[in-house]
Amino acid sequence: MLELVFACFIGILIGTLTGMIPGIHVNTAGAILFASSAFILGFLSPEFLCVLMVSMSIAHALTEFVPSMLLGVPQEGTATSILPGHRMVLQGRSKEVIRIVAVGGFGAIVITILMMPVFAVTLPFLHELTKPYTWIILLSASVYLTYALTNSKRDFAWSLLLFLLSGILGWAIFQTPISSGVSLMCIFSGLFGISTILFSLNDNSTIPHQNSFYELNIDFNKFKSIFAGGITGAILGFLPGFGPAQGTVIVQAASGTNDNSEDDTVNFLLATSGLNISDCLFSLMAIYIIGNPRSGIAVYMSYLISDMSISHLMIFIFASLIAVSISLILCLKLGDSFSKLMGGVDYRKLSIAVIILQIGILYIFTLYYKAPIFYMTLALITSTALGMLPHYIGVGKSHLMGVLIVPAIVIYMQMFI
Repeated sequence: MLELVFACFIGILIGTLTGMIPGIHVNTAGAILFASSAFILGFLSPEFLCVLMVSMSIAHALTEFVPSMLLGVPQEGTATSILPGHRMVLQGRSKEVIRIVAVGGFGAIVITILMMPVFAVTLPFLHELTKPYTWIILLSASVYLTYALTNSKRDFAWSLLLFLLSGILGWAIFQTPISSGVSLMCIFSGLFGISTILFSLNDNSTIPHQNSFYELNIDFNKFKSIFAGGITGAILGFLPGFGPAQGTVIVQAASGTNDNSEDDTVNFLLATSGLNISDCLFSLMAIYIIGNPRSGIAVYMSYLISDMSISHLMIFIFASLIAVSISLILCLKLGDSFSKLMGGVDYRKLSIAVIILQIGILYIFTLYYKAPIFYMTLALITSTALGMLPHYIGVGKSHLMGVLIVPAIVIYMQMFI
């Protein structure tokens, strides 16, 4: 048992490191660990490696909000929350926004664990019932969410086009033998990272002095937002291809919040950060509940432990609680340290440095996985150009999540038609 606690702490350390490095996806770190598993399992148990992966994914999901909010480098789970979070940073409220996302993530994991008996009873039945119609559910939900996130027919048409174009890009790159970890890193760096930073350079933004005082009181509305995030995360874990970007609409409906009203911004961030962390945990739980892994880390774990038992699930939940508790403290400490440094930083130079860092990391992994450099360069340029379009058109970037949803629709359509 002591070795599993040790594995948990190692996972927290790795997850914190990968979460703080812009552009690194947790699936990439998981792929490296899984590729090394033949050697590691020579002297450590599969449970050790799985606990390490669980704690790593939880720590990464929580700490990745720090560079997302303060440096403007979103990944899949933080893409929707970055704009309201940035508004608060530009108001000098970086310490407050880091506490909001940290508390939202911690609370949502607790909610998800408490609701696990309900999920265990209801979801296997619903999964079998809806499996043949998964592609219809995905397609219908995509059209509805696209409509719900737009304000006019023009925006709806553009959003559908962006959804389809990003889906075609995703299908094209996933048809290659390139590692999915590197592919996702390339796509999300272009769609949500580099493109966002490049566009922000046109605004000549400056980072104001960050307030050293903050206030965050948990009332009923905030608790409702955290609860909505936890439940929505489980729903997202049940629907393949859907991520926190699509869950935003569900969260808004469940919690009664939006990201435009100043009064609701805090509740919105609590909910969106909560659904990101909850989705991360439920994708692991899905191995036991419905026998189907819902994330890259979960896939690796399913290979390491082919017969998942209730004992394994309890160990992973315990590891998740330790990981999210320690990561909460680390997220606050790292966020505070970053906020102190931001006041004297040239935003333009910082943005350029982050872009160079992202590109550098991408090419390091491209070389490591022996992916074709020309193809990856073309994919990065294409995804960056596509990621710039929403800024100029005036629609949300969440529609670019078609990069994952369209391939999922096609795959499930081929399976059941």
